[in-house]
Amino acid sequence: MQAITVIPLQAGSARLDDVPEPPREDGGLLVQTLAVGVCGTDLEITQGEYGWAPPGCERLVLGHESLGRVLEASAGSDLAPGDLVVGVVRQPDPEPCASCAAGEWDMCRNGRYTEHGIKELDGFMRERYRIDPGYAVKLDPTLERTGVLLEPTSVVAKAWEHIERIAARAVWSPKVVLVTGAGPIGLLAALLAVQRGLEVHVLDRVSSGPKPDLVADLGATYHTGTVADAVGHADIILECTGVGELVLDAIDKTGPDGIVCLTGVSSAGRTITIDPGALNRELVLENEVVFGTVNANRRHYQAAAAALADTDPSWLERLITRRVPLSRWSDALQRRSDDVKAVIDLPA
Repeated sequence: MQAITVIPLQAGSARLDDVPEPPREDGGLLVQTLAVGVCGTDLEITQGEYGWAPPGCERLVLGHESLGRVLEASAGSDLAPGDLVVGVVRQPDPEPCASCAAGEWDMCRNGRYTEHGIKELDGFMRERYRIDPGYAVKLDPTLERTGVLLEPTSVVAKAWEHIERIAARAVWSPKVVLVTGAGPIGLLAALLAVQRGLEVHVLDRVSSGPKPDLVADLGATYHTGTVADAVGHADIILECTGVGELVLDAIDKTGPDGIVCLTGVSSAGRTITIDPGALNRELVLENEVVFGTVNANRRHYQAAAAALADTDPSWLERLITRRVPLSRWSDALQRRSDDVKAVIDLPA
């Protein structure tokens, strides 16, 4: 079968390969891949910035944003041939830490987890894969065209779960949410905020293309410019760009008891001058919380599946701005200025 593979840490090594069928020991669920999303992580791996091949292998199969259909299910599974599924990206370490042992592998404490398409596990950019049924999440049949968005939605489902846990520390009813960045994570974060009945503002640098309309059609407000231009003070800010200046502005523009959730990963090597005393003073005197989040566990995937099933399918379709066949896979790994989400469709 065909797969898109890469030699980790070697830029320009991505290629379409013939690879063996997945071995049965990989899991009792055999899945036909229908589509795989492309995100910044995939681009960074192809550029040689990081990535780890499976032990004893030179090459890594890419892809962690999946959508597939069950071909074969093991006895006793609650999944059946024909079901739509998404594979959970992260797997717990072989000698689980306390978090992994409790099913909270997204909060792994020793770093020995593995991740499909990223760290020591082949990914989903292949025609078929096997997986343990416990790491496959069933989707509503209405998500056959858009279920590939589940993995990024699971990331923001986790973010919102943690925001709500933190908010429960006080008698507090948040009303205003600011999302910085209108990429897939930002737009999906805004979607889940709207579903919670909050007043939502989204800040991005572009003033044309699909993003302003996608935000408006959620019932949210789109802004360009600075954080101050978008909103005076917000109760909750989800920072989805990783841009250092925006991270600091977000902290500065939260109201009392405010929460800032960082989902974007910043590039190293840049220096920004800040006043640490003023930052400390604001966080302490205003009871503010700043936290980071990454990845997701099974319940976050399930929450994301419910959120997507409750969303206008046509809005989700518009989030996928490019569909590329497997034969033109390299096109999907080239970022375009008008991209929101690029997806590789695999042949049925």
